[in-house]
Amino acid sequence: MRRRTPPAPAPLPQRQGVDPVRVRLPLDGGWATVADYLAHRLPDEVGDRLAEMVQGGEIVTADGPIDAATPYQPGASVWFHRDLPAETPVPFPVELVHRDERLVIVDKPHFLATTPRGSHVVETALSRLRTELDLPHLVPAHRLDRLTAGLVMFIADPRARGAYQGLFRDRLVHKEYQAVAPYLPELEQPRTVRSRMVKERGVIAAREEPGEVNAVSRVELLERRGGLARYRLVPLTGRTHQLRLHMSSLGAPIIGDPVYPVVLPPVAPDDFSRPLQLLATTLEFTDPITGRELRLRSRRTLAAWADQPVMADRHLLEC
Repeated sequence: MRRRTPPAPAPLPQRQGVDPVRVRLPLDGGWATVADYLAHRLPDEVGDRLAEMVQGGEIVTADGPIDAATPYQPGASVWFHRDLPAETPVPFPVELVHRDERLVIVDKPHFLATTPRGSHVVETALSRLRTELDLPHLVPAHRLDRLTAGLVMFIADPRARGAYQGLFRDRLVHKEYQAVAPYLPELEQPRTVRSRMVKERGVIAAREEPGEVNAVSRVELLERRGGLARYRLVPLTGRTHQLRLHMSSLGAPIIGDPVYPVVLPPVAPDDFSRPLQLLATTLEFTDPITGRELRLRSRRTLAAWADQPVMADRHLLEC
């Protein structure tokens, strides 16, 4: 399979596993200097720090640091590091499940974001792995919600990014999850949930509405314990929050979900006492480069089910 040429490296190194920001100068810009444009384009990101960053050589082009008089050059790029936010450490390890020269597959804990976003930057699986494994070019092949634990694939070889990301784009990866949620005796099992989901930018909760189906999930009861049940969930599409919303719409919201069916007030950053009971247990795919069949299993368990005897489908959790 043809591999694409890796992108040119940024002229600034990563900082704690975090890439520098790249800003391209518009072709139709009329600013006198690069600093003038950045003050216009990024007032909330550089703000009062702009003069200090320029003076300290923290903003660079491909030719080196800019100064206050560096003229605006349409189409050029500049790089700099955002100031890292104060973050509460997530006190759980990222466990390595599989590693070769192209792939890194890990078992992510609850509460750890997959990639930097918003207030979660250094405390993410990607930043940790880049630093701990000394793999600065590592990128995700897909993403897992911060509150969801389980298997996540990363790509170590930049030349192979297209091949592995294409597996998820073309739905060639079989993924399974397990969840603990209320037991509903009237719920026909197994069943396939189909709906139209809408997730608006800046709105935490997705919603369902009439229209063409774009989200499909398979739900199967594995075990019951009193008023709770353990379910196998198989997403046949990849919408944000799909499994969480579908379980809630069935009347069985996943235990520990702070968004569905109701958005709850945020908890303290150091409160890890109520993890979402959703675990990405399975990744199965054919390696597009080697042709090898890979079948990987999470070693994690869900806390709400941890006191159970040997599970009826124990083979799902074995590697």
